[in-house]
Amino acid sequence: MSDVGGIAADQLRSLIERIERLEEEKAVLATDIREVYAEAKGTGFDPKIMRQVVRLRKMESADRQEQEALLELYMVAVHGA
Repeated sequence: MSDVGGIAADQLRSLIERIERLEEEKAVLATDIREVYAEAKGTGFDPKIMRQVVRLRKMESADRQEQEALLELYMVAVHGA
């Protein structure tokens, strides 16, 4: 392993290359996800709502319930009871 200025150059290069490969994979996956949303839209589903469902499903149940309760509270405050 060669050191350049106290840095393990080979190890750094290897890490950078791994990150670059992962970034490429991420870009491919993002394209695939966009295509699925486009397919869903083409069959009549609303991609915006689908994205919201995906986001909510990632959340812990307690966090989701807290967010829904706050949303309801805010809506009542803004629109009245």
